[in-house]
Amino acid sequence: MNTLVLWDIDLTLIDARGLGHTWYRTALQAVTGQDLVHVPSFPGRTERAITLELLALHDIEPTDEMVDRLHAELVAVATREADLLPTHGHALPGAATVLSALAGHENVVQSLVTGNLVEIARFKLAAFGLDTHLDFEIGGYGTVSEHRPELVLEAVRLAGAKHGKEFSAVVVGDTPHDVDAALHHGALAIGVATGRSSVAELEEAGAHVVLKDLSDTEAALAAILRH
Repeated sequence: MNTLVLWDIDLTLIDARGLGHTWYRTALQAVTGQDLVHVPSFPGRTERAITLELLALHDIEPTDEMVDRLHAELVAVATREADLLPTHGHALPGAATVLSALAGHENVVQSLVTGNLVEIARFKLAAFGLDTHLDFEIGGYGTVSEHRPELVLEAVRLAGAKHGKEFSAVVVGDTPHDVDAALHHGALAIGVATGRSSVAELEEAGAHVVLKDLSDTEAALAAILRH
C-alpha cells in the first residue's frame, strides 16, 4: 500500500508562536497603512481564511488583489526575518526522528497540509532542519482555499499526478480542523496534542489515534502506518 503522510507544521512539527502575528502586523501596515487592531484566530486555519477575516475586521474589502498583495508582503517579511526563526522557535520533540524514520519506508511519501503559504512553510521547516524528507511540490497550502479539507484534496491529487499511483492519505495535526480535514476525505486522522487542543478534544473531534507528542517514535510510526 502507498501511504501519503500529510503533516501540519505549526504546533505539530515546530513551535514558533508569535511570529505569525508579528508578520501580519508588518504586512498589514505595509500594504494598507493600517495598524493591526483585531487579530483573527490562527490555529488550524488556512492563510486565505485568516487573511479574509483580517481584512474584514479592519473594514478593508477582501478582494483577490488585496489578498494577493498581503500574501506577497507576508512572504517578503518572512524572507527578511527567516534568520529569526531558530531563536524564536524550536522543533517539537520527536519530529525530526519520525520524519527520518518514515523516509526509510519505500512506499511512504511525505508532504504537507498546512495553512501556511508554501514559501513560509519552507522557511519554517528549514530553520529547524525538518525540510529534508518532505516533498513541497505536492502539498496542500493556505492559498488553495479558506476551507482546510480542500487542502487535503489538493495534496492527494498532486501526489497521484506526480507518482502515477493511488495513495492512502494520513493527516497529522494538532487541531480539530486537521482532524476534520482528514475525515472529510476518508483519510486517517492522527491528532498530536502539542498545540492548544487537548487529547480529549482531539478524540472528540474524531481522530483515529491521538498522541501526546511525537517523542515515542514507535507509537508514532504504529499510528501513522496502522493501515
